[in-house]
Amino acid sequence: MSLLWLLSTAAKAQAQNAIEAVTSTSRSDVELVRIDFTQPLTALPTGFVVQEPARIALDFPGVTNAVGRAAIAFNLGNLRAANVVQAGERSRVVLSLKQATTYQAEIQGRSLLVTLQPGAGQPLKTSSNAEFAEGRERGTTPLKDIDFRRGGDGAGRVVIAMGSSQLGVDVRRQGTALVADFMRASLPDALRRRLDVSDFGTAVESIHAEQMGDRVRLTVASRGDWEQSAYQADEQFVIEVRQRKIDPAKLTPGTGYAGDKLTLNFQNVDVRALLQVIADFTGFNVVTSDSVSGALTLRLKDVPWDQALDVILQAKNLGLRKNGSVLWIAPRDEINAKEKIELEAQATLENLTALRTQSFQLNYAKAATVVQSLTGSGSGSGSGAGASGGTATRLLSARGSAIAEVRTNQLFVTDTQVRLADVAELIRKLDVPVRQVLIEARIVEASDTFGKSLGVKLGGGAIGKNSSFGTSPTGTDNAFTSFTNSNFVNLPGGDAGGTGNSAGTFSLSLFNSAFTRMLNLEISALEAEGKGRLVSSPRVITADQTKALIEQGEEIPYQQATSSGATSISFRKAVLKLEVTPQITPEGNIILTLDVSKDSRGANTSAGPAINTKHVQTEVLVESGGTVVIGGIFELTETNDESRVPVLGEVPYLGALFRKRERVVNKVEMLVFITPKMVARQNAAL
Repeated sequence: MSLLWLLSTAAKAQAQNAIEAVTSTSRSDVELVRIDFTQPLTALPTGFVVQEPARIALDFPGVTNAVGRAAIAFNLGNLRAANVVQAGERSRVVLSLKQATTYQAEIQGRSLLVTLQPGAGQPLKTSSNAEFAEGRERGTTPLKDIDFRRGGDGAGRVVIAMGSSQLGVDVRRQGTALVADFMRASLPDALRRRLDVSDFGTAVESIHAEQMGDRVRLTVASRGDWEQSAYQADEQFVIEVRQRKIDPAKLTPGTGYAGDKLTLNFQNVDVRALLQVIADFTGFNVVTSDSVSGALTLRLKDVPWDQALDVILQAKNLGLRKNGSVLWIAPRDEINAKEKIELEAQATLENLTALRTQSFQLNYAKAATVVQSLTGSGSGSGSGAGASGGTATRLLSARGSAIAEVRTNQLFVTDTQVRLADVAELIRKLDVPVRQVLIEARIVEASDTFGKSLGVKLGGGAIGKNSSFGTSPTGTDNAFTSFTNSNFVNLPGGDAGGTGNSAGTFSLSLFNSAFTRMLNLEISALEAEGKGRLVSSPRVITADQTKALIEQGEEIPYQQATSSGATSISFRKAVLKLEVTPQITPEGNIILTLDVSKDSRGANTSAGPAINTKHVQTEVLVESGGTVVIGGIFELTETNDESRVPVLGEVPYLGALFRKRERVVNKVEMLVFITPKMVARQNAAL
């Protein structure tokens, strides 16, 4: 029974075709890939070319993988490696290239010869249904349809019905768009349109097709950070654009990984052999320590080679040191021990090296400040070998010392020749002129006042005889009279708005026929309007990251009780002050830390005069020479007053004689403008 089962299995295996080997050779500057099978192929395989990353994929239905490994490194010309992948009863051979190219396939006995294009710009004709290859037709092939669909994973899929499987396609990224050129193709009028697909919620915003000579150009405009893939099945060409997402469950390129992508699939492979595969792929010279051993199971797909190497090193606790094009790989403990021995040897040699003294003349930096940077101490007068504190940032060696000569601003440093060279480099960077900034502030205070007042006086009086003068020359008894007057309505117009102006008046008196009774009416009115503007412009110049202060005003005295019970005179400032600290950014902009105040004398009180304060404190980023408004205060005061005699003041029309009205509108606005400007040393004066 067992013998029959073995014979049946052997017969079945003999009937199943398999890939035995994949090799590569170079002949007359032409790269050839030879794929050997156990049985001859009945037809050329279908395949397609991927532009980014550069790949050629060939599918073999009914063929298994008998090579014994999945990845085969070549690193020959444009060919990097080959990967043989089996899925069920189908196998795929993927050729990894340095740059995209076309190919030509030919069956020779039990082998398939794949010839890669020898040079860019001269595509070869292919005998197979190879996608992305140049078509054979001398004329143009019209495209049938251009459609857009949304994939289940949120990817935007542009589906093009080409009309022929032999059309050549060039897909490339151009700025923020993806451009696909269909060679020797024509675009029907019905397809010459722009599709707005932004409502589908994918990375694709629009699709635009146009005829350009003997080719059709398809422009796919996308947004955000995206990636693309393209493939062809018979006459259908598909471009997928999806948002680049980070999946924590999968390996993703980390910070600094920029190598070409590769695919590795190994089961229990020796680590030294795996490192050799990466060396063949990258072209680096790899030196592996004798202590590197062990096996590793690894499956990586389209991962940058430097990330793949990092994964291998971390899995086996290995370290790497690079020297030019040579990579030395060893266990981390071995590398650390070797570096420790080298550092100890350098320290021993440094203790035996003779000391030298060198002087440095400083032009801009202070010698005492530089000493602090060299010794890591808090003292600026100097430091010797026994200086304490700050040794973690000490630039000098343990035997080195530095002395600052304040009078001539010189620095004397004693140390080894190597440390003196480091000191000279540090001084070259520190002893430079500090950039300066001119800060101009404009404080604008505008006021607009309006006042209106309307009032009335209503009164009466009587005329009587004055008996002390006797009779008049004309014989009348009342030629000389006395006058009495009283106001029974006294609501005169006032100083509206506090302008200090008096109201204008209009008076009218009425007498009876005997001139013994009189009625007085006096109307007073005032309308005043005033506009004012006060501009203060303090300016100050200071060095980068150095606080500057400028102020102008008065100090107001006031009495203050002391602890003994006596009084003393103290002063409080009422000044215009500008306090600023600028910081120049590498881009040439200026960060300002500002404190602007404008104080003035206010009303007098029993404890002394009050202080009217306007204060702004903030931090802003301004370009050099630009102006920014850092603050504003707007105050509006509007009052309407009315005084009247009860009942009578409410009578229509006639009630105006028994009312007084005042209306006051005051507007006060303050704005603070800041203009920083970097200045050259020769123009540093205000």
